[in-house]
Amino acid sequence: MTGTERQLERVEKQITRGNVGLAIAEMETYLAAYPQQQTIERLSGIKAEYELMTNYWKSGATDPQLEQLYQHLLQRMYVLYGNIASYQRTLSYPALSNIYTRVRLERHDWSLKEIRKEMEDFVSNVAMLELEPPHTRETKCEQIYQKHQSEMNNLFNYILTSRMWSDGVGHDFEEILISPTIDHVDQQMMVSAVTLALLNQFDFAKFRTLVNVYRRSREVAVRQRALVGWTMSMNDGVNKVYPEQKELVWDLLQSKQVCEELTELQIQLVYTQNAERDGDTINKEIMPDLIKNADMKLTKDGDRFGIVERDENDMEDILHPEAAEERMQKLEASYNRMFEMQKQGSDIYFGGFSQMKRFPFFYDICNWLTPFFFQHPDIKHFMNRLKDNKFMMEMIQTGPFCNSDKYSFIIGFSQVLDRMPKHLMEMMEKGEASMVGMGFMEEEQLNSPATIRRNYLMDLYRFFRLYPNRNEFENPFDESHYPLGGCLFFELSVLTDSPLESYKEQVVKLLIRQKQKDAVKGILSSYSESSRNAQYYIWLENYTEALKLEPDNMQAKMGLAKQLFKGEQYAEALEIFDELLLLHPENRQFQLYKATCMIYLKLYEDALKMLYRLTYENPDNVGAKRALGWVLLCTHQLEQADKIFKELVNEERNFAEDLLNYGYSCWFSGRVVEAIDYLRRYFQSLDERLKNRFEMDSDLLNEYSVSTAKVNMMIAAIES
Repeated sequence: MTGTERQLERVEKQITRGNVGLAIAEMETYLAAYPQQQTIERLSGIKAEYELMTNYWKSGATDPQLEQLYQHLLQRMYVLYGNIASYQRTLSYPALSNIYTRVRLERHDWSLKEIRKEMEDFVSNVAMLELEPPHTRETKCEQIYQKHQSEMNNLFNYILTSRMWSDGVGHDFEEILISPTIDHVDQQMMVSAVTLALLNQFDFAKFRTLVNVYRRSREVAVRQRALVGWTMSMNDGVNKVYPEQKELVWDLLQSKQVCEELTELQIQLVYTQNAERDGDTINKEIMPDLIKNADMKLTKDGDRFGIVERDENDMEDILHPEAAEERMQKLEASYNRMFEMQKQGSDIYFGGFSQMKRFPFFYDICNWLTPFFFQHPDIKHFMNRLKDNKFMMEMIQTGPFCNSDKYSFIIGFSQVLDRMPKHLMEMMEKGEASMVGMGFMEEEQLNSPATIRRNYLMDLYRFFRLYPNRNEFENPFDESHYPLGGCLFFELSVLTDSPLESYKEQVVKLLIRQKQKDAVKGILSSYSESSRNAQYYIWLENYTEALKLEPDNMQAKMGLAKQLFKGEQYAEALEIFDELLLLHPENRQFQLYKATCMIYLKLYEDALKMLYRLTYENPDNVGAKRALGWVLLCTHQLEQADKIFKELVNEERNFAEDLLNYGYSCWFSGRVVEAIDYLRRYFQSLDERLKNRFEMDSDLLNEYSVSTAKVNMMIAAIES
């Protein structure tokens, strides 16, 4: 961290603590080292008002406007800090610095009145194309879209590198973003630019703009992008500076529909974060089966891999007709597994399309987040070649791809077009070719808020993971410092005790299934006191507290019993397992736990009775067999114990513990050489220290009069 960044951090710390006076002092220290005349003048104005207010306060006078004035000064200090921080960030990074300079050199008039006029003129010009004669219409159309795309690219970059907005600027942008006279593709691009700017530097005016666009827009896609933008940029750090943030959000949360949409978004963000892990699962577990069972084989040419069809083997089909059917079943199972992942919310195409983001098309930041439209001037050349290809049109229009991947698909496919077999091209042009199981969607599903939002999250994920200069942006998907990065908005304190609280359970259950323990703790820490029910304490593994609230809660009782067992409090655990068995006398798990508690408490006779019955009624219960063998070993019934342990070590899926138990059985039976072999295999499998293990089992060794000398000889024999 540079000296500039450290000093600015001290300024920010005082502002977010809510202390105007100390923030002014820290800002003066910063400006003494890094003078900026315009900022010095603005700080002087704030300082003068602050001193006037404090002098009035020191005089003992009562000012009914004091709190309001203080809050206003605090927010002005934050805006001052935010402008410096965002400008310093821009200068620190080559790509952002270049964008900032270029858009301001190319155009000097960035008035919102002029911007709005250009955007409305574009809509009018497109509508007027219908009046153009056919022979000039296409050329005129290309010119209009080319000019407009250049303007939108510049506007995107201008918003991205803009300073803190005033309330007036935020209001004017809001009106543009909800206006029916503005193209919704342009509105979506602008929302994305505001989102990136917000993530880099929180700006309450931008935040409020996105909240209001979400609340007011009638365009589903615009509304969903705004939703993603404000949720991912909510900031607990500014709660004291902008208490209005909470008011804005809570006002929305009075709607059940909004709460449900936010819950759905949080779940989608969890799945989005799993894209690379899901990609690994597909590559390592699913694709090899697909290729193998589809009679395909992998080929390699240099660094490039490919898939080709194997030669047909008619004789194999004649000799083993059942093999073909079995392959088809496995193929279908692999497809089903992959598309079940997609159905649940996994981004199954990230791995494949991540290699297709190096085209010049993706040099412009805005193209990563631009909604797909056929008239995009940067793909017009490719579309002219593919517009009569029915297969391609169906893929783009109804395929389950995000916007970014659709652009990749069009560009990538056009580059291999000339090398494709003629008969295959003819099939594709007629729409006869198909991509089995690609997950094509009906129009209603394609245009649903959930699908639109999910595709946008995939676009964002690709940008933050693959854009060459992604390090210049605050990445909400970066998990290096925090579980799920900045995507776990459900844990924010600004949402604590809100109407959203009752929806947190759905997210917690998902995170538990995915073994995201740290993320679970994050959300649980945000629960208000009034929401901390028995289930909350069960998730925290505080079963005692859960039982105070619900004394008969089975899950809490079982959790406490297992916790006591793990903590070697066997007598206490036994009492609870007895209670559980009174309610569920046939529960095998409770029976086995009870028997094991009795073993540790050396109640061998009672344990034997229970285990004999358990193994007789459930001969496949390996855990019960193992426990029975141990009791028999402890009660000097060596012959019976030896028989059980021998059977267990010969099982296809034996446990390391079985090797240890059988090793003991051999040792105590006098088969020392055999014992050495099994005990060596046990210690090799666990890499455990021999001495520690034998010390743990010292009571058993003493039962069989195994002296210290014999233990040491066994250790030496195993280690040699």
